[in-house]
Amino acid sequence: MATPSIDPSLAALLRQHHPAGLSAGCFLSLPGLSGQSVKITLPDATLVARQQPRPPLPFVDRRREYRVLKKLAAGHLVLPPLAADRHWLVQPWQTGEELSPQTFSEHSYGITAQLIRLHHQPLTGYRLSVTSLLEQYWLLCREHHIHWLRHWRRLRQRGEPAPLRLAPVHMDLHAGNVVQGSDGYRFIDWEYTADGDIAVDLAIISMNDPQHASHWIACYARQSGISSQRLARQVGHWRPWLSLLAACWYQLRAEQTEHPQLRQLARQSWQTLSF
Repeated sequence: MATPSIDPSLAALLRQHHPAGLSAGCFLSLPGLSGQSVKITLPDATLVARQQPRPPLPFVDRRREYRVLKKLAAGHLVLPPLAADRHWLVQPWQTGEELSPQTFSEHSYGITAQLIRLHHQPLTGYRLSVTSLLEQYWLLCREHHIHWLRHWRRLRQRGEPAPLRLAPVHMDLHAGNVVQGSDGYRFIDWEYTADGDIAVDLAIISMNDPQHASHWIACYARQSGISSQRLARQVGHWRPWLSLLAACWYQLRAEQTEHPQLRQLARQSWQTLSF
């Protein structure tokens, strides 16, 4: 739905770049679980503004995201971001058709080709530590599921998997974060992007599309020249870490927002968590 008024901090940021068009702009709130996003249609540009989550989420920082996007824009992975401060990130709107979960796997060749492009970009300078993220969620959550500590102790005894190859990873690839345009496939929502194991992105895709998990792994392996058996083993090593991370994310957001959908997703995540 259209927003009746614009956040003053966002208006101040936009005036630095589009002072003349701001009064004629159209502002549309976008759905999302991480926080508030706004589509902004101005006479000369279409933008998206992503708000810093309130209360904060571990690792999510719009100014850090801005710096990562600037680096990825140099490799033509994204459009260059416009501006950021401690409240908002403003970037060009990525045109294209959003994919559906039902047809996601049908686009596997093009998506994995784009993912391999990402995995060959220079490092961002921000190293992913799932261990650190899980520790932060433990400290921030008020409620701790009965099985949380047992799972967490087991993982800490194993230690994080050694990277198959270190590269920039998106960390949140699913149908809703891929758009298909005239120039191919583009990823959006880069708030968790960091330097990590390439198998992390394959593990997340396979968790979001479990029916076609082996297909995604095989498709990436063929295009990258990596052994599919080796890649599948590494994906298997990461799944319990990422499953626990997802459950913790839903738990914290449910506590922060008291949103019934997030409460239900948190319950489902804990119920299905298995190692």
